[in-house]
Parts: sequence; structure tokens; C-alpha cells
Amino acid sequence: MTRPVADPRAFKENARHALGNPAQRRSFREAMDFLTEKRAGQFPDAAEFQRLRAIGENIRKQALARLPDLLEQLETRLTANGIVVHWAEDAAQANQIFLDIANRHGARRMVKGKSMVSEEIELNHRMAEHGISCVESDMGEYILQLDGDRPSHIIMPAIHKTKADVARIFAQHIAHEPYTEDVNELIAIGRRALRGEWRNAKIGVSGVNFMVAETGSLVLVENEGNGRFTTTVPDVHIAITGIEKVIERLDQVAPLFSLLTRSATGQAVTTYLNVISGPRRAGEKDGPKEVHLILLDNGRSQAYREANFRATLQCIRCGACMNHCPVYARVGGLSYGTAYPGPIGAIISPHLMNLESTKDLPTASSLCGACGEVCPVGIPIPDLLMRLREAARRAEPVAGQGEPLKGQGTARSLVEVISWKLWGALYSHPSWYRMFVWLASRLRWLAPSRQAGWTQSRVPLRPARRSLREQLSSRR
Repeated sequence: MTRPVADPRAFKENARHALGNPAQRRSFREAMDFLTEKRAGQFPDAAEFQRLRAIGENIRKQALARLPDLLEQLETRLTANGIVVHWAEDAAQANQIFLDIANRHGARRMVKGKSMVSEEIELNHRMAEHGISCVESDMGEYILQLDGDRPSHIIMPAIHKTKADVARIFAQHIAHEPYTEDVNELIAIGRRALRGEWRNAKIGVSGVNFMVAETGSLVLVENEGNGRFTTTVPDVHIAITGIEKVIERLDQVAPLFSLLTRSATGQAVTTYLNVISGPRRAGEKDGPKEVHLILLDNGRSQAYREANFRATLQCIRCGACMNHCPVYARVGGLSYGTAYPGPIGAIISPHLMNLESTKDLPTASSLCGACGEVCPVGIPIPDLLMRLREAARRAEPVAGQGEPLKGQGTARSLVEVISWKLWGALYSHPSWYRMFVWLASRLRWLAPSRQAGWTQSRVPLRPARRSLREQLSSRR
């Protein structure tokens, strides 16, 4: 089954629906508490975390500062290693590259390891339109694909499914397997079903966690081993990633790897760390005959151009900001309607999908600051959320911004504009302000009982019977 296409414009409706589902809210709350406790156990020393985070932040900032040069160096090294490099400006170009490679090899089936960028470009949908199936091999993604559902978390995509849900899904879609709710047996059933996919697929698809410009290497982090199968068993391996994932040196992988695994799943290390530096060479017994890398822009250059938004690209996709976000924990990842939910999705999706369709996402935050505090590479997420909120309501660039974002100003309201102009006029003319205050205090009974979003959880605002100035004057 193919999963539905993302639509962030339905965020408010989706959030209301999620808030009305107490079972889902309880499940998410328990899952997020579990993940935050595991992460805390990996960073017992706050000073150590701050030191390691400073290292990770500097690595990512230095790489972004030299991004064009590092990408050119990366392409040179990859090409020398026998990896074919493709550049894609947007999702359509990336999907066309996949289609061209598949047609050239006569492939009608791809097996795919975990890749958030493939979710971003809706690879499964686009290939299905041309009669090519993409089978997910990450267990969580595989469960969701069978059920026609979408991932709700970057690291644990099926976190919103219970073991009873998985048992039902497997019983409906995997033939000759008994119904069971035993977790170990469910995993075994999934593994048996997937083994044949690697043998039959001509193309394996993967994401990339880091790209090393110095050596021309692709680094993949995983726990299940499906990534290793996907990148070695099929004759053709296609990796896809965003242009921002490049780092300068191989020795920089270690601190980023430590930050990623400890922040994402609370593990000191993951089960597998794969470093791919080329296709199968003469004398080697396994590995793909071809390796392709698709470097995707899809709005990242827009974020890169603006100094105020460039920090967005520092992200290493650990998901820690989601695990600590009170909004995400209540509405779940599916509510966002984007490949990247939660706080990181709220700041990166406007660049990937434009502000017009994602204008509600930056407002899905209490600005408590937890996301910024736990980010392992120091992304100032609350500040970026505020900048995007301002950009959504201003057609012209915000302070320090070079040019408007795509869709900037789409949340602009004529009523809001007029209200602020009137407010500014009142505060600019003391006599007008005193007159307004006098009238407001005498006509306080005209204050409406419903005041837009304010009264959803608060009592209505009503002017005092006498202004502070009048009260002070009466005491003299």
C-alpha cells in the first residue's frame, strides 16, 4: 500500500483530532518520557554535554561555512572512488534520476533502507506512478507501508503503533504467518518477509547520515542491519541526501556519531556504522556493482543564503527536539503533515515546502526552549521559530534577511495590519491614548466575551474601571 501525501496545511485540524484521542496522547507521552530518560542517562554530566555539543556545533558550522567548496571536493573524491554523483535541484529532478537509473537497469522493484530524504521527495509515490515498487526494509517503515500510514518520528517512525496494531497489520498483509502479539515473534515475521526482497531487488536505496569530503565516503548509522543489506546485496545502490550533510574530515565523524546516537535513542553506540567509499572492486565477493549519490537541494540553498536561517542546516536528524517538545508529545508527528515533524520540521519545512503551506508550523510551539537546550549541535530553534513567525506575517524581508522566503507574508492579515497601525498611532499621540483609555474604562461592558484564541484557555480581557493614571491621581 502507498502512504498518503503530506499536507501541512491541515495541521490545525489534525492537531484537534489528535488532542481528542486520549489513547494516542497517553502512548506518545509514555514514549517521549522513555526516550528523554534514556538520553538523560547518556549525558549525566551537563558540563560534558556542553563540551561535546560545542565540538559538534563547530564541526557543522565550519562545514556550512565552506559548503560550496566541500561539495566540490566531495564530488571529486566520490568520482575518483567510482561513485556516480547526481545533483537535483528539487524533488522532481531527484525522482527523475531514480526513474532513469531504474529504467536503464530494467528494475521494477527497489528495496529501501531508512531515508528521510526519500520521504521528503515522496519517492514511493512517484515510482509507483511508473510501475516501480519501493519496499521499505526498516522495520518501522515496513509496518507503516503495509498499513498505508506515514512515519510519525524521525528515528522511530512507527512509534504511534501498538503491538496489537502490528499484529493486525502482519496478519492482514503477510501470508502464511499466524497472528501473534509477541514482540520477538513479530520482528521475526517481518525479517522473514523482507529477506526475499533483498534477493529480488535490483536496486537498493538508502539515506546518508554524513558525507566526508576528505575521503569521498558515505556514512550510514543503523541498528537493524537492513541498511547493510540494502547497500550491499542489490547490484545497484542509490543513496540520496541533502547537500548540507557534508563534513570536512573523517575524524569528525566520531564526535558527531557520539552525539547522534546518544541524543536519538539513548545508546552509547548503534549496532552498525557503515562507511561506503565505492562500488565492488576486483577481487571482492560482495557489494553493489554501481553506487550512485543524489545530492538534493530542494530549498536548502534558500536557508543557506540567509545567515539568520543557516543554522537550520546544522541538524543531524537525531529527533531529540521532538522527544522534549510538549506540543509534539500531545499532537504526534502525523499532525504536522510533513516528512520532518516536531520543532526541527517547523523550522526546516518552510524552506523545503515554502511558507504558504507551512505557516502554521512555527506557531506549534510553546517557546519553552527545551528543543534548543537538548539540540546536540546547538541549533537555536526557538529563535528560528520566532523569525519564521515574523516572516509569515511580513511580505518584506525581516531584519537581517537578504530576500523574502518563498511564500513569505502569506499569514498576513488585513485586520492584524490595521490593528497594529491603530495601536501605533495611539501610542504615538499621548492625547489620543488618554482619550482611548478613558473611553475603554467607561465602556468596559462592551468587551466581547469571546476574544479569538485568547479565550480558548483564558478569561476574557476587560479594561479596569479606572486607569492606573486615574487611580494614582486620586491618591494625591
